[in-house]
Amino acid sequence: MAAIRAAQLGQKVLIVDKSELGGVCLNRGCIPSKALISAAHQYESAQHADAFGITAENVKVDFKKTQEFKNGVVKKMTQGVSGLLKGNKVEVFSGEVMFINDSEARCFNEHESPRYRFKNCILATGSRPIELKPFPFGGRILSSTEALELQEIPGSLVVIGGGYIGAELGQMFSKFGTKVTIIEGMDSVLPGFDKDMTRLVAKNMAKTGIEIVANAKAESAEQTDKNVTVKYSVNGESKEITADYLLVTVGRRPNTDGDLGLDLAGVELTDRGLVKVDHQGRTSNPKIFAIGDIVAGPALAHKASYEGKVAAEAISGLPSVVDYKAIPAVVFTDPECSSVGYTEKEAKEKGFNVKAGKFPFAGNGRATSLNQPDGFIKIVANADNNVVLGAQIVGIEASNLIAELGLAVEMGATLEDISLTIHAHPTLGEIVMETAELVEGHPIHVIAR
Repeated sequence: MAAIRAAQLGQKVLIVDKSELGGVCLNRGCIPSKALISAAHQYESAQHADAFGITAENVKVDFKKTQEFKNGVVKKMTQGVSGLLKGNKVEVFSGEVMFINDSEARCFNEHESPRYRFKNCILATGSRPIELKPFPFGGRILSSTEALELQEIPGSLVVIGGGYIGAELGQMFSKFGTKVTIIEGMDSVLPGFDKDMTRLVAKNMAKTGIEIVANAKAESAEQTDKNVTVKYSVNGESKEITADYLLVTVGRRPNTDGDLGLDLAGVELTDRGLVKVDHQGRTSNPKIFAIGDIVAGPALAHKASYEGKVAAEAISGLPSVVDYKAIPAVVFTDPECSSVGYTEKEAKEKGFNVKAGKFPFAGNGRATSLNQPDGFIKIVANADNNVVLGAQIVGIEASNLIAELGLAVEMGATLEDISLTIHAHPTLGEIVMETAELVEGHPIHVIAR
């Protein structure tokens, strides 16, 4: 994203990548995981379509073909990126890079090691799964990267960490028939989301047999060539569980601790290894910018893309600055969860006079006809002027529905702007309009309180 935008603005651009184009998101994160999650939904739907009067017998999974589908999706997307870079005349060097000083870098691979002098540079080295000492990756102890490459459906799986990665992958394998146990240190899965949202996710997890062990501390693991045994404790009581695999998803670490030569380039880091940047992504070296997982904020691909465009525009002399108030967060669990702007609690803590309301999916004709009535949309607004401050969604297509509310937060739209916008019927998008009407005090399809 940054390379293409810089090239569009007339910059001569070189992109250096030591592995596949597209980074973690396209190759080992967002895209492959969503392909497998979609396949799991298809399998579940084929088995449980009774409500529609549809019965399918002997539904089976050929997981190698499922993986072939996933790999095909990844290949199409990465080839698309390659074509876009070529079309924008971006030069690509396959290899690694190390700064020599504040304006020069050495690129190298097994064949060559050219040296480049740059006017500006954008750091986008991303992150990697955090590896805990008691649970070193290898064998039957997996990071998300290895989990996405499994060639068979595990009979059983223990997941340490019930954040968005652990919840998504755990639920995906569970839909394929894996017995999944999630060990989470907090009191629920998806600790960053509102409890009334995560409650629905936990309910659906229980339907497929997922066991959530909350307020637990994972302590050690022993593996053989056939399984792995995890020892953990809950309220001081020691327990253990044996499964085919152990998946560790406790967060990601910024890739700033390698041989990049950041010290030689005069790039300062925080105690957590994040790059210090200003409102345009500029580091302590004014020629070097940093974006994505190596700077402060959530490790989200769309945040990184946004920051990349801002940095490219700043380099080209445009007055672009980062503004994170409308960056959405999405989790592809079942049901999906999404959020943008302030929660009700956050808005009150910021000193706003708040009013908020929730409209249920069950009151929407499209959701009911899809047999997906669980969930709600919540809108948080400023009671003084009706400006939308934030929104949270849990339910089918929450990942897509959040876009309209993100626009509302970004442009400072009011509840009236949403409620007076005619939404097509029957669609899930109507729930956004209905929620705005509810918060205004005149809902049509629920009883006003």
